[in-house]
Amino acid sequence: MEKENKQQLLNQGVIGNGRVLALISPTSAIEWLCMPRFDSPSVFGRLLDRDKGGTFRFLFKGEEITGQQQYIANTNVLLTKFEHGDFIWELVDFSPRIPKGLTVTVPIQVIRIVRPVRGQPVLQVDFNPKPDYALQTVDLVQFTQGIEFKPFYLNSNLPMPYILNKCNFVLDRAYFFVFSYGSCAEDTTMASVEHDLEVTIAGWRQWAKTCALPTFAADKVLRSALCLKLHVYHDTGAIIAAATTSIPEAMNTPRTWDYRYCWLRDAAFVVEALRRLSHLSEGEQFIHFLRDVAESGSLQPLYGIDGRRDLQEKMLPHLSGFNGNGYVRIGNAASLQVQNDLMGELVLCLETLLSDTRIVDCEPNSFFKLIEFLVEEAIRVAPMKDTGIWEFRSMLRHYTFSRAMCWVAVNRGVDLARKFGFRHLLERWQQIAVTEHEIVLSRGYNSKLGFFTQSLDGEFPDAANLLFPTLGIIDAKDKRFISTVEAYQKLLVEQGLMLRYRNPDDFGETTSAFTICSFWWVEALALIGRLDEAIELFNQLLGYSNSVGLFSEDIDPKTGILLGNFPQAYTHVGLIHAAMTI
Repeated sequence: MEKENKQQLLNQGVIGNGRVLALISPTSAIEWLCMPRFDSPSVFGRLLDRDKGGTFRFLFKGEEITGQQQYIANTNVLLTKFEHGDFIWELVDFSPRIPKGLTVTVPIQVIRIVRPVRGQPVLQVDFNPKPDYALQTVDLVQFTQGIEFKPFYLNSNLPMPYILNKCNFVLDRAYFFVFSYGSCAEDTTMASVEHDLEVTIAGWRQWAKTCALPTFAADKVLRSALCLKLHVYHDTGAIIAAATTSIPEAMNTPRTWDYRYCWLRDAAFVVEALRRLSHLSEGEQFIHFLRDVAESGSLQPLYGIDGRRDLQEKMLPHLSGFNGNGYVRIGNAASLQVQNDLMGELVLCLETLLSDTRIVDCEPNSFFKLIEFLVEEAIRVAPMKDTGIWEFRSMLRHYTFSRAMCWVAVNRGVDLARKFGFRHLLERWQQIAVTEHEIVLSRGYNSKLGFFTQSLDGEFPDAANLLFPTLGIIDAKDKRFISTVEAYQKLLVEQGLMLRYRNPDDFGETTSAFTICSFWWVEALALIGRLDEAIELFNQLLGYSNSVGLFSEDIDPKTGILLGNFPQAYTHVGLIHAAMTI
């Protein structure tokens, strides 16, 4: 059994239930947990400060050691097995997700069960909460069957003084630990905890059974689907980009962002990935969230998971950051940006859901006001500069991908207007769609360089343009797209991984590979007929996931280390689409 590695890696397993998301290290440490919502302040934040952030872990004779993690098959229930000398014990971590008729009950809880497998090891509980991003100090108060520091509670069948005083105890039977927000169930027993575990496992497996998986890489697609499901906020249908904040895109840089919010673009991509796997309820819930935020004022790129618009960006200098990187941020100034591609992704999302005959609860006529708004907004902003899909903070340009997505909004708007009988809009929208398509093809493609460029009449490559065939911009077998794929392979690939772009941005040169771009590359290779290469690249990319099959946003091409916020919904969307395209 290995002792703790002082270098932090994104090797955690992730558990959740739609209200809770927790990152749990193979050492047993809860390294990241925000309550009561995904975007609440952290209670355990060791991920962003090993000394001050707070954690909840089990020690063996005072030492932190590393176990082997795996998910219980076809669930989001995490099992970590520890072995030391003659002793073997295991830890089960989950958030209850209890099937109840056509819905589920999802309490704001993390449940931990530690039990002996061989021998009776001596353990300690290190329960060290640091609420409000470690800005609060807490007084742990003992009550009958637990510990409280309101509004948080810890219940256990281990005597409370053992926890409060970090005393050694012999693991001679199973012990449970229920960490809750808001209410305390004093009648918790091992039997009730085991029941919650049993039905949670059954519920996740039932959800997994309804996934329409491809024949290629089915197990990897299912794990990605289960990961995506964890990003969907149960109460509103908002879908967050990632569970964390401030894991840097590249070490020793200020490229740190808070991804615990709902980017409408990312959410639309998640909805489509789940829809392709035959999960539609997440999309139904999201488009209601979308309509609500659209009615609340001018559309912005991202929102809080309750629809909150003000996401003021702040620094937390008291935290040392991931591996001491610093630059810990909460909030996200991208909420104030202009991103013209947004309307295209949202109209695509609405088109696929409202056209799906399996959905009967979303009346198309009730959503057409939103569709008309999005199409008209796309027409209005198409000629304007924006910050682009990569959210450049000061580099306003006529980005090719943004212009292409404006065309997508109008083009799909035409299809929807025809389908649902709004024919008064057809002629005008059709004419605009033709014009916009011609602009993208004539000004977005540089015939001298032989590839689609980052901006109109530009000269830099941009991996987002690899999506053009799947969007209907151009046929994958068109020589202009084939030459783009070949050029990008030369210009954007580093150690077999694709960067987003090469040109300097607001923070200088970019060095990390954006993982979804490599999956877009896989998909592009498959679409142009280079299937063997696509499969080989896909399998190589799988080697970069952590031990339980999860990906972050970025990969350092030089070291292969995962960087960026984690787990990243966008990356797992890319994996699903690439596998299904293959």
